[in-house]
Amino acid sequence: MEGECKVLLEVDTDARKQRTPVTPGSKMTTALLVFTLCLASAAAAVLVLNRTNQGPGQDEDNSGLSHTLRQISGGKAAIHLEGEHNPARKTSVEWRDEVDQSHSKGDLKLINNEIVIPRDGLYFVYSQASFQVNCNSGDAEDAASQPLVHVSHTVKRWSSSFAIDDNDESYKTILHSIRTACQMKASSDVDEAGGWYSTVYMGAVFNLDKGDKLRTVMEEKMLLSLEDDEGKTFFGVFAL
Repeated sequence: MEGECKVLLEVDTDARKQRTPVTPGSKMTTALLVFTLCLASAAAAVLVLNRTNQGPGQDEDNSGLSHTLRQISGGKAAIHLEGEHNPARKTSVEWRDEVDQSHSKGDLKLINNEIVIPRDGLYFVYSQASFQVNCNSGDAEDAASQPLVHVSHTVKRWSSSFAIDDNDESYKTILHSIRTACQMKASSDVDEAGGWYSTVYMGAVFNLDKGDKLRTVMEEKMLLSLEDDEGKTFFGVFAL
């Protein structure tokens, strides 16, 4: 790029007599500031020139979000499961890997309603559960003793690094979320309009080991209120 950026440090003799003397240190500071501004201007000009020379396809391919997502997920293991209520399961959503938007990529697999980790590494673990709860109670005393309705969702991890067997005590909680859905009220008609929709979402990055197993846990009474329409309740993992 042609052009020069000059720093002028000449001081008029007459003006110097009427002003506060300029020290060498202040001269140097001014010179550095002007030089820095010149470099910034030159860099900006080069950037504009490069973007002008790019074709429209290149600019779109390098757009922020889509480019970042391709970098994160490209060629790496991932699994996304859709959930539904199965009365046979008393403590968890039933996860499915061959319905709706569910999919699996790489070696992440669903086995015995758990996600099994294929190799050591960093993974993003996430899950969402949606509920439709009834906030009416036919028992005034019950409504008074438990005035708030809560919903919660939990993801637990089993690992050979801290567990000996597969019993429930060997699973450690890695994600847990609870929220208040509504306030309970006494009503003579518990079936009248009193339903509230509430969603619990959680996700975080974890350093997992080969053979680790991830499962979800939920209270049975909340499973009865689970919404299992497409896209409302899901569970997934992808490698970073």
